[in-house]
Amino acid sequence: MEHVAYTEDNIRSLDWKEHIRMRPGMYIGKLGDGSSADDGIYILLKEVIDNCIDEYVMGYGKTVDITIEDGKVSIRDYGRGIPLGKVVDCVSKINTGGKYDSKAFKKSVGLNGVGTKAVNALSSFFQVQAFREGKSKIAEFSQGELVKDHKISKSTDESGTLIVFEPDPAIFKKYKFRLDYIENQLWNYAYLNAGLKIVINGKTLVSKNGLLDLLERKTSSDTLRYPIIHLVGEDIELALTHGGQYGEVYYSFVNGQHTTQGGTHLNAYKEAIVETMQKFYNKSYDRRDILGSIITAISIKVEEPIFESQTKTKLGSTDMGPKGPSIRTFLKNFLTEKLDNFLHRNPEIAKSLEKRILQSKREREEIAGIKKLANQRAKKANLHNKKLRDCRIHFSDGTRKVPEELRLSSTVFITEGDSASGSITKARDVQTQAVFSLRGKPLNTFNLTKKVVYENEEFNLLQHALNIEDGMDELRYNRVVIATDADVDGMHIRLLLLTFFLQFFPDLVRQGHLYILDTPLFRVRDKQKTFYCYSEVEKQEAIEKLRGKPEITRFKGLGEISPGEFKDFINENIRLDPVVIAENTDLDQVLSYYMGKNTPDRQEFIIDNLRVEKDDLVEAELAATVVPAEAEAEVMV
Repeated sequence: MEHVAYTEDNIRSLDWKEHIRMRPGMYIGKLGDGSSADDGIYILLKEVIDNCIDEYVMGYGKTVDITIEDGKVSIRDYGRGIPLGKVVDCVSKINTGGKYDSKAFKKSVGLNGVGTKAVNALSSFFQVQAFREGKSKIAEFSQGELVKDHKISKSTDESGTLIVFEPDPAIFKKYKFRLDYIENQLWNYAYLNAGLKIVINGKTLVSKNGLLDLLERKTSSDTLRYPIIHLVGEDIELALTHGGQYGEVYYSFVNGQHTTQGGTHLNAYKEAIVETMQKFYNKSYDRRDILGSIITAISIKVEEPIFESQTKTKLGSTDMGPKGPSIRTFLKNFLTEKLDNFLHRNPEIAKSLEKRILQSKREREEIAGIKKLANQRAKKANLHNKKLRDCRIHFSDGTRKVPEELRLSSTVFITEGDSASGSITKARDVQTQAVFSLRGKPLNTFNLTKKVVYENEEFNLLQHALNIEDGMDELRYNRVVIATDADVDGMHIRLLLLTFFLQFFPDLVRQGHLYILDTPLFRVRDKQKTFYCYSEVEKQEAIEKLRGKPEITRFKGLGEISPGEFKDFINENIRLDPVVIAENTDLDQVLSYYMGKNTPDRQEFIIDNLRVEKDDLVEAELAATVVPAEAEAEVMV
């Protein structure tokens, strides 16, 4: 073993900006390129907006103006404005801010004084301007370093704060803001702060009815089993209904923060719903039947909340505050009184709700025997086959805590055929990337019941590999990537897998875990340079850049791409197209169109949306898209 000197010279003390830039994952989770809703550039945006929201909650400023153009973000609130003498400190000194004063920010989103400092350190350009009492103060930074400290000047602008920043391309490589992700994030702020006006690139978002508006916008009234229940109390608001979909849909928030990973409040909320309904109906209904097909949103306000990471996606607090009741007791008391009273006063809704519970019970009992045998088969298969080539980090065994950045980068590629899975397996990062290999084309599951998931060996093993049989709480990988060939067969397999997930596990899509792998169609090279091209346009651009006669290779399948080449396409430069369910989408209608018996319509769709690639070697090779641009109102990829 090599001996390494360990002396005083090995000890370093990093200043605040050096530490943030060296370990950005500790502050904003994964970096990403903007293709995922939880990528770091959106966390930067959130950290600044959180401060604007806190001002609104405290009763100052009813509008937030946001402009995003060419990678530059501008955010202006009309609150009190940062005290002018502390403008530089508030964005450049860790553990400096007004939120340590619990009187001023008793139930704030952020309490540790890190947020805007992280944005500052991770931006190539960062400017803060405070307007207060007829005066203004500007400070400019680059990568956290103060570049120019302007003197206080007179101003006629309204009080408030303006922050402008550009994410540092040295940290966020080839990043791109997706406005659909940002708008969805901003709508959540609007729902949680009824009356707040948020203007994004000239478009105004505002909500009058809070979480009721949220559920109405995210559901189709045709599929709901009863009208949405909307209850509001001190430090709590909830909206609740049941649909006809498989799975459970939760939107949970703490102090305005979207806790996408739930936490103590969501667990307590589920318990409270189950106990309240068992008591109301005076029957020991199974928890799974009560929560099956539920669609609900819950927002609570906690004093000095404790989150499990800086990105604040999971609540760790057990109490409502230092002197308050436990979160569990608080939620149980609220639902026992308010929800129970509502059901007594609305017997028709109570009857419809119980009917949905009984339907869930029947469906669960119908597959109970099959499920047991399927679980045994899956357990045996996992021991003896090689369908799943797992990665080294495991999240559901509970043996060790995985760092946030590793958890967020965990990926499983779903492939078809030995050659494709072999190439990805050899090229992958074994620490965070796994491969699941399908055998042949999957079954079309449209209009089938969940019974087929257990009867079909491929789907049964797939749900066990992902660990989603009982919901998304124990999902084994943060990113589930469909990796199929860029031809007609590949498109078909892709649509069959999309149907499977949308039919039985829509939460996987709603929570932003499902992606399509984008791989190159062409390799263009001469003796000096090689270009990998994802479209005909990129191919032509590559040809023009080469001086010699180009060698052009058309990749017909993933198996034709060597492991050495594949490594370049699934590393930090990976191109992923997220599968997004747009607001107010009727999944039954979407699946019926694409996978039902309307053969002429579907044939026309396929013909209209195949990309035709032409070159000297291939007259008309077909590469398929997943869902056309015209269908973005329904499902977007």
